[in-house]
Amino acid sequence: MTQLLKTAALTVDFNLERRALEARGALALMVQPILKSINQRLNEEKPALIREKDIVATTWLPPIPSGPFKRLLLNEAKMAMGRPVPQTVSIEVTRSCGCNCDHCLVKKDGEGELSKEEIFRVIDQALEMGACIITFTEGDPLLRDDIFELIRHVDPEKAVVNLFTPGLELTMLKAEQLRDAGLYNLLIGVYSADSEYHDQLRGLPGAHSKAIEAIEVALKAGLMVTMTTHIKSGQVDRIPELYKLATDMGVQELSIWEGLPQSPEEKLTQIEREKILTLYRKINSTPGGPRIFASTYFEGQMLGCMAGRRWLHVGVDGNVRACPYLRGGYGSVMESSLGEIWKAVRDSGEFKGFVCSCPAQETLGSPQ
Repeated sequence: MTQLLKTAALTVDFNLERRALEARGALALMVQPILKSINQRLNEEKPALIREKDIVATTWLPPIPSGPFKRLLLNEAKMAMGRPVPQTVSIEVTRSCGCNCDHCLVKKDGEGELSKEEIFRVIDQALEMGACIITFTEGDPLLRDDIFELIRHVDPEKAVVNLFTPGLELTMLKAEQLRDAGLYNLLIGVYSADSEYHDQLRGLPGAHSKAIEAIEVALKAGLMVTMTTHIKSGQVDRIPELYKLATDMGVQELSIWEGLPQSPEEKLTQIEREKILTLYRKINSTPGGPRIFASTYFEGQMLGCMAGRRWLHVGVDGNVRACPYLRGGYGSVMESSLGEIWKAVRDSGEFKGFVCSCPAQETLGSPQ
């Protein structure tokens, strides 16, 4: 039995052998819903990774046990008391990218990007607020010379660090530097097992082969890797092919996100969402192979929409949104603190209650 958290009102233990979280104390009832959900996932689904001293239930959450997971539990208690915390803070760190995706907004809109010192300040404020997951994204963070400094600036006892990349710039040296800087998880976008389709979407010949090579390099360097993709209407049947590719590559998780439609025809139907959920349950209850993550479940049935409830997104120009997919802004980190902007998000009244579908799906937008 490992003690994850101990306060005057709440103690949470983790039984590694039974893979179960147990709470006691005055606030135990407050965290029971999230503990029940996590325990159910740990018992019914294969984890992304089992290590000597911890379990990675999914690459989208901190390992159990760990300092960041302890903070996640405290945040859930605050959430239950009506004091939501932005547990995940994603930060767009550059407009630069070797791809030429039609759906990309970062390269098309605005100009400029946050400096290292400005991102340091955002990280500090996010950690002070209770964030336990920091994600660096857009366009390709590996094109920032200071990306390793940004990763090292995140206190590993407070938060894990994820990083998105299309996989064009990863060398063995960079992979080792990411590992040594303390990167928790590397997310590499692969839109299809069909290289021609992936290259067309990326607007770059050879993009698919570079992404596959990046996965191989990252795994060889000892990094945890998630292959990530977006699925729109008519593309659900591609998931088994992507899963086979993920299995052959040996990644820890295949992440399926609902892509934002650019036309009504691209909106996922309820039948297609049910197909995703069926695949999610089947794959995660089958031993062997990587785990599958599906936003359809995680931000649908399990936690609901996290935008403005558990998630805050900092744009490349410093403007802050409730999540990467909703375009409305609530302030700039160049003018206000992240805490002040979070208060504006919460005071807007737009992010109350449990919402089991993505609000951005109701409007015609573009995938990230």
